[in-house]
Order: sequence, then C-alpha cells, then structure tokens
Amino acid sequence: MIKSMTAFSQVSKTCDTITADVTIRSYNSRHLDIAFYGPESCQVFEEDIKKIIAKTHDRGRIEIKLFVLDDAKDLDQFEVDEARAASYFQALKKIKEDLNLSGDICLSNILTARNVIVPSKKEQDSKKIWKAIKPCVETASIDLGLMRKQEGKNLYSDLTARIDYIEKNLKLIERDAAKIPLNYKQRLMERISYLTADAEGLDPVRISQEAAILADKSDVSEEIVRLYSHIKQFRDILDSDDSQGRKLNFLIQEFNREFNTIGSKAGKASLSHMVVDLKSELEKIREQVQNIE
Repeated sequence: MIKSMTAFSQVSKTCDTITADVTIRSYNSRHLDIAFYGPESCQVFEEDIKKIIAKTHDRGRIEIKLFVLDDAKDLDQFEVDEARAASYFQALKKIKEDLNLSGDICLSNILTARNVIVPSKKEQDSKKIWKAIKPCVETASIDLGLMRKQEGKNLYSDLTARIDYIEKNLKLIERDAAKIPLNYKQRLMERISYLTADAEGLDPVRISQEAAILADKSDVSEEIVRLYSHIKQFRDILDSDDSQGRKLNFLIQEFNREFNTIGSKAGKASLSHMVVDLKSELEKIREQVQNIE
C-alpha cells in the first residue's frame, strides 16, 4: 500500500518530572531529509532521534520540533559572584570616604549591583531526559506513519480512478487510430489524383506503395500496446509493498512520451483532442505522485 509524504503528528509524554513534547511534520522530498529543532540541552540526542525516524520512513522532508520541561523543584538555583560583590563594596566604600558621607553600607546597597546574585541551572541527568524523549519520539514517528498510510489510501483511490479513466479513453483512441492509415492513404490518393489529373504515365502501383509507406508511418498501434503495458505496470506498482514514488514518476514520463508520439501522428482533430485530454489527466497524476513516498 502506498504512503503519502505529507503528514503530521504530535505526542507529549511525562517521565518523572520531565515532560517531552514532540511535533513532527513531513513534506515532499526526493530523499529522506530529517531536520531537528530542540533546546540546546537536547542537541546531544539529535542523531539518536534521526535514527528512530529513519527506521520507519524512507523519503520526505521530516521536521522534528522538541520541547522539554523539567518540573523538578530543586532545578532552579542561584549563586553569588563573590568577586563582583567585594569589588562593588569597595567601590561604595571609596565613594563614602571621598565624599565624607555618613551611614553604613548595608546589604541592600550591594544587592543593587547587577549580576551579584545570578541564577544557575542544576546540571540535568541526560539519561533521565532521554528516558522521557525516546518513547515520545517513537510514538510520534509511528503516528506519522499511520497518517501517511491513511493519506496513501486516499491517493490510491484517486490514482486508481484516474488510471481507469486513461484506460477507458485509450480504448476509444485505439478504435479511432485504427482508421488513421486508411484515412492517410485515401487523402493522399485524392491529392495525387487532383494534382495529376492531366498527367499520363503515372504508375498506380508506385502511388499505392508510397501511400502505404505514409500510412505505416502514421500507425500508432505500437504506442497503444506500450500504453496498455504501462497501465498494467502502474497498477502493479501501486499494489506493491516497496517505495513507489520514484518508480511511478519515471513511468509517467514513459506515458507522456507515448502520448506525444500519438499526438504527432494523429490525423484527426478529434483524436488530437482526446490525446490532449489524457495528457491533462496524466499531469494530475504526476502531481499526486509527487506526494508518494
């Protein structure tokens, strides 16, 4: 079953005091391209997170956003810059002496200085953080895969309907194309007859041979046979378990090549219109195939 490359998942899990929140979005891409965005304290886990994603996804631009919150009560701490406090005290003392000021220098005077007391973060346990992050990323990756499969079902239904439409109309083209060589021959004979009405000695056998050569050049039966083969192959790829996006994209190019050839050989406006219609449908298929993993 095919999978779409466009999907979204979000999972939040709490382990002890740590809550991990993971959001994953995936987009179209020719290759697997994983981007990680998270707090600086979690950059050490980037490669491990990417490995988890790569286990279940083969293609697509996958963006992972990680948020981590630690509710530990002793996490926020403060420390004193003793050197800065002492320097500030000496500066206040000098001002008092130089200006002959009265009064004592108290604690509140020193606390007005910037960065005397600064917050400090308690060093976090990386194993404890990873214990919260890992299952969160794994679940989010699985959910992303499930959404990709669901979107893939929708793509499958759409592509199947479109390829059925192409096959149905190809049968109409095949019916009309069978008349092309005869039409070319008849038109050529009428043209030659008009241009050589007063001429003598023209070999009717030679004229018939030239008409047959021209009619043979306008024959599109081989292109139609190849198109039927491409349709069968298209359906086989849709039903396969392998990654289908690249194969289908290549096959669409083959479809287009055959339609172009038929269009160039078509001797009837109605046939040309049918080819244009099928090329338009093929373009819609190509756009949808860009979403397939």
